[in-house]
Amino acid sequence: MIETNIQDYANRHTSPQSELLDELLQKTYSERADKNMLSGFYQGRVLSMISHLVKPRRILEIGTYVGFSALCLAEGLTEDGKIITLDVQPETNATARSFFAHSAFADKIEARLGFATEVIPTLDETFDLVFIDADKPNYANYFDLVITKLRIGGLIIADNVLWSGHVLEVEKGAETDESCVALHEFNQKILADERVSNVLLTIRDGLMVIRKEKD
Repeated sequence: MIETNIQDYANRHTSPQSELLDELLQKTYSERADKNMLSGFYQGRVLSMISHLVKPRRILEIGTYVGFSALCLAEGLTEDGKIITLDVQPETNATARSFFAHSAFADKIEARLGFATEVIPTLDETFDLVFIDADKPNYANYFDLVITKLRIGGLIIADNVLWSGHVLEVEKGAETDESCVALHEFNQKILADERVSNVLLTIRDGLMVIRKEKD
């Protein structure tokens, strides 16, 4: 993992986020015990930059939480673009919807409550960018469900794929938790899939960036 002083330097030399994102970040950090689930400033700026580079017309996000990452990803949408974000938690989703409504992207973000494994098959869309940040044991299932709905050249970004470095323990055969095992198997699955190319970035808790090369 990056040393704290180096990360602080990187943060200070990265373009600032919006005041709305500042407000959402402070609200989450001050009020929620599960605040570690938030993408945070630096990763949020990375997601925004990737979205700006892709210029997506359609984004799918699996795992809304409080809406921070959706707002970051929405920054790169085309003028007629839309992001569909899925979650199962009504409480955090209410916070997300409130911040969406006060953002410049109110008409571009569609928040849905429901199990992603049930909702994704009903989506009649071709996506340019997919962000996966939900229950870890289902990462492989989410990939399988979205890869056929992703355009060639489109990206899938999966968060937390290093699991605080504990994936190394799985690789060594040590016993660990279900999520860690699932993430290691997901990383192996992606590397072996001939339809995609990928790079695992050591940003925050690990971002797997996957590019669809062929059907």
